[in-house]
Amino acid sequence: MGEMPDNDDKSAAAEERDMTEIVLDQRIQEAIGKSLKAHYDDLIKAPVPDRFLVLLAELEAKERRDGQ
Repeated sequence: MGEMPDNDDKSAAAEERDMTEIVLDQRIQEAIGKSLKAHYDDLIKAPVPDRFLVLLAELEAKERRDGQ
């Protein structure tokens, strides 16, 4: 007998198309947005590690030497 197509056997392209059609509830979007903003704000307020400051100073000094 002929086999019925299995709905679970979607192609990757079909699954990707389906994923683009998902729309989150407005409240969920707002909650995610607030959470991301809070996390980003924490990162912005964090001090720059001393090692990064040293590396930036070395890079600036090298650029000044190479530019002259």
